[in-house]
Amino acid sequence: MGPYKLQIIQTVIVVVLLLTIRFIIKHSINRTLKKFNFTLQRRKITLKIMNFFIIISAIIALTGIWGIEREKLMIFISSVLTILGIAFFAQWSILSNITAGLILYFNHPMKLGDHIRVLEKDFIIEGEVHDVTFFFVHIISPEGDRITIPNSIVLQKNLSVGHPEKKKKTPRKTL
Repeated sequence: MGPYKLQIIQTVIVVVLLLTIRFIIKHSINRTLKKFNFTLQRRKITLKIMNFFIIISAIIALTGIWGIEREKLMIFISSVLTILGIAFFAQWSILSNITAGLILYFNHPMKLGDHIRVLEKDFIIEGEVHDVTFFFVHIISPEGDRITIPNSIVLQKNLSVGHPEKKKKTPRKTL
């Protein structure tokens, strides 16, 4: 155990950090999503995505601890960062829909149950937001049709968002 004592200690530290960070992120995500009344399914998907990124980071740290050459590790990290760069900027990428889904979860005023209108030049899509998945926003039209729009397209288009609680009008007083 002598020559591997340092690596074992470092591995234990990485695992403890992984569990601590995972615990903190899980509670902060749950608190944030409960505050904005998101569904349990949406919280689970968000947690899965964040766990994926945390585990990838831990794997990279462990490969560094257990003797992967720095040059090979840097090539791997730069490849991962390149893929993430494509995910943020390439419209046709599947990864762009996943990252757009994360942005929609946390930073978009659109919530499940809202009535939205996607404003385009040629035609207008409108309906109630039924679900937001990794790749698509599902909308139920007034006619009852299910319309799916890629997440990256939702971020690019102008939207009109109507919240259900704001639709309720107060009765007017008559004289």
